[in-house]
Amino acid sequence: MVHTTEDYYDFDENENISGNFSYEDYQTVCQKDDVRAFAQIFLPVMYGLCLVVGIAGNVLVVGVYAYSKRLKTLTDVFVVHLAVADLLLLLTLPFWATAAMQGWELGAFLCKLVTAMYTINFTCSMLLLACISLDRYLAITPELREKNLGKIFRRNHAVKLCLAVWTIALLLGIPDLVLSTVKTFSERKVCMAVYPSDMAFQTKISMEVLEVLLSFLVPLMVMLYCYAHVVRTLLKLPPENRGKRWRAIRVLLAVVLAFVLTQLPYNVVKFCRVLDVAHALVTHCGVSKALDRAAQITETFALFHCCLNPVLYVFIGLSFRQRVLKVAKSFGQRRRSRQRREDQGVEISFNTHSNSQHTSTFSI
Repeated sequence: MVHTTEDYYDFDENENISGNFSYEDYQTVCQKDDVRAFAQIFLPVMYGLCLVVGIAGNVLVVGVYAYSKRLKTLTDVFVVHLAVADLLLLLTLPFWATAAMQGWELGAFLCKLVTAMYTINFTCSMLLLACISLDRYLAITPELREKNLGKIFRRNHAVKLCLAVWTIALLLGIPDLVLSTVKTFSERKVCMAVYPSDMAFQTKISMEVLEVLLSFLVPLMVMLYCYAHVVRTLLKLPPENRGKRWRAIRVLLAVVLAFVLTQLPYNVVKFCRVLDVAHALVTHCGVSKALDRAAQITETFALFHCCLNPVLYVFIGLSFRQRVLKVAKSFGQRRRSRQRREDQGVEISFNTHSNSQHTSTFSI
């Protein structure tokens, strides 16, 4: 995670760079009280909005699929795991909102746990988007269904595929779990990863680049390739299917556009900060502050993808709408049935008391 509330590089006047570092650079000459003041207002508001909207949508997805007790396709399995990953990611936001307002006062254990949860679930969410793209691509490519990739992406391999995705995400979260701790800067506690001085640069840069690859570039390349092939296939459909064809294409374009608009700015800023770590490119205080604000804003919009996923991958789908209607109909039938039983019980009880002087043993 790019710790947008407060990040630090610890520069020593007698040395080039010390082992503990982050993104509040040049702290001996660059005061960033205005950056922190912006974060104290902006981040809690935006995180709160993400939390409310995202939890409502993803809980509905998990609830509907859990009620139906049946995942018909591999994409259904991926969508449920995507909703769970997004929910777990969203549940870390209250901790970061609190840290933005008053610093990290929750101790080292929660610092490690929350930071690792953020990285794991963010990475898992992005990789699951790539898996959904591959499954849709294979669904319309009969010649690949019996080959190696097609044999792997089958409903009976759903558990193994999801386990592989979660394992990759967990491995990427191990450094945060091990290295995250609470440091004090300018009388303010910060939850951050502290790397040993002998491996700080190499490890930090490697982890940041790996996160950019797995959380953005790989899913983006997979989505572009798969959905471009899907669009070409849809364009070959006969004219009588033109309406359905263009609706499907618009959905795919919305999926790709939402991913690019929410994730590209965040990863560009993240990569710029990686370059700054490696080459100390930022030497002006104003540029450093602008980069901090850009990180805060772009990471927040990247999190909005958790709110968009239920809409892009579930709600606009006909099968899910049918599931929602089926669940609503089932609830309605149960409620009407319960109401009829209650009415019948009241009527029986009333008649019993009217026709007999003895106390009725009937129980509603």
